[in-house]
Amino acid sequence: MNEPLVQRHWLTLAAPKVAPALATSTVLILGRIWNANGAEHSVGNAALMVVLATGAATAGAFASAGRAGDPVIAGTAFAASGGLALAGVAGYADGLPLPLLLWVLATATAYGIAARYWRTDRRDTLAYDRQTTIRREEHGHVERVEALRAGAQIEVARSGAAYAEQLATALISRAALPGYDPAALTRAGLPELPAVDITKEH
Repeated sequence: MNEPLVQRHWLTLAAPKVAPALATSTVLILGRIWNANGAEHSVGNAALMVVLATGAATAGAFASAGRAGDPVIAGTAFAASGGLALAGVAGYADGLPLPLLLWVLATATAYGIAARYWRTDRRDTLAYDRQTTIRREEHGHVERVEALRAGAQIEVARSGAAYAEQLATALISRAALPGYDPAALTRAGLPELPAVDITKEH
């Protein structure tokens, strides 16, 4: 019933916490690199990013409003839309204040959405741990009961074997007594015990 303990590395535990900030920072950096390479005040590039961001947002709306309502696809599409919008502004704007403002808003929104999933994941993890503990205790209780039952059966069998051995010894000893007469016992009204052939016993 002992389950292996898995010790997760601290980087594995910290990665989900820094992922939203890392993603928005990467988009901002790439947008500014794009800005330095000719995207500043480029109407064509800005229009392309607007179209891509609008398409991603539309896909997210369809995914969330569909019959299945897949939250993972919708969240991914909306995140892509926000990232494309941030990249477009970072690439088109000539200064840093507006891209930084959008970066702060995008990061805060990403953490707000992620916190909801973290709470759900934590609840699921706690429920799983609670069920695992209950199941482990139930199995341990069943094992203890079965061990007690097996011990009782062993004791009963051992007592029965000891009684049978004592009875056989008593029969042999009685048959060896001088003047032993099974018929006299029957006439006296005592229960008749089976005769023992001493020659076979010895």
